[in-house]
Amino acid sequence: MGDSVFARLGPEASVVLVRLRSLGDTVLATPAFALLRRALPTASIHVAMDERFADLLVRQPDIDGVLRIEPQAGIAAKANLVRQVRALRPDLCVDMHGGSTAAWLTALSGAGCRAGFGHFRHSWAYNVRIPRAQEVLGRASDATVHTAEHHAAAMIHLGAAPGEIPNSRLVAEPQKAGRPYAVIHAGAAYFTKAWPLPHFLSLATEIRERHDLEPVFVAGPGEEDLANQVSGFEVRKGLPVARLMSLMAGAELFVGNDSGPSHVAAAFGVPCITIFGSSDSRAWHPWRSPHRVVETAWDCKPCRGDRCYAFDAPRCILSVAPDSVSEAVAEVLSRRGAFS
Repeated sequence: MGDSVFARLGPEASVVLVRLRSLGDTVLATPAFALLRRALPTASIHVAMDERFADLLVRQPDIDGVLRIEPQAGIAAKANLVRQVRALRPDLCVDMHGGSTAAWLTALSGAGCRAGFGHFRHSWAYNVRIPRAQEVLGRASDATVHTAEHHAAAMIHLGAAPGEIPNSRLVAEPQKAGRPYAVIHAGAAYFTKAWPLPHFLSLATEIRERHDLEPVFVAGPGEEDLANQVSGFEVRKGLPVARLMSLMAGAELFVGNDSGPSHVAAAFGVPCITIFGSSDSRAWHPWRSPHRVVETAWDCKPCRGDRCYAFDAPRCILSVAPDSVSEAVAEVLSRRGAFS
């Protein structure tokens, strides 16, 4: 570790990681947690995170605890979280999010080392500014890095050993089921990332009849209307995170749009078919797990995705052919033995 930040910390150091928002981003931060734990095996490591996702990490083996805050918390709740962080007497606080709340929490943590990426908007909060991931990893300045690599690069700059970045990792007991099943998630954060539901329903019938897996649809908050349009298949609406993990851990296959549940499935090694529209599959594909990305090529993608910036409809996701997804499902399922 040389003269790195980690090298200057004692073996019993207290470390707080700030990882607010986003189901998928939180899962993709777990390889960074593993790098940190390898570098500081006896440190106390806590993660400050949104209450709605906190159960993701309750049994995560590379951390010692989570500090929770509601996503829309007021000043009093934020002040309470600051007190909880300061009570841990952190030697190091790392902003792994970059938003204003995360920056203020890092700045007020009381840690002697307050780290975050130098390109984050609120880099004033840090006395250790981490270079861009491309520089840390020795890539070209315009190279695309995966989100898991982005998080891991922070730990490498701080003193973790460079090398192969681990898999994402979550812990849950697999759900017991009467027959093998596949999980399908037809929701997405933006309509530019949402493959049409009728295609998912046709695919579910094929998965049942051709591959002898029982389809189970999942629908998260705000996806109730979508879930109500599903008939003929089991639908799990608004699952708590712990039950979603258990469902994913027992699945034989996951099929869905680019969204958080795909990363949860991948963390359990479930073969994943991820359908991409406006987002960048190079940065967001399932990390180090058996998977296939299905997408079409357009000069205008990736884009922000909040609307279609080039056409009157998001052709990127609408042009993904059902046959392409069916072929990807068949290929992945034919190789299950090789993956395991």
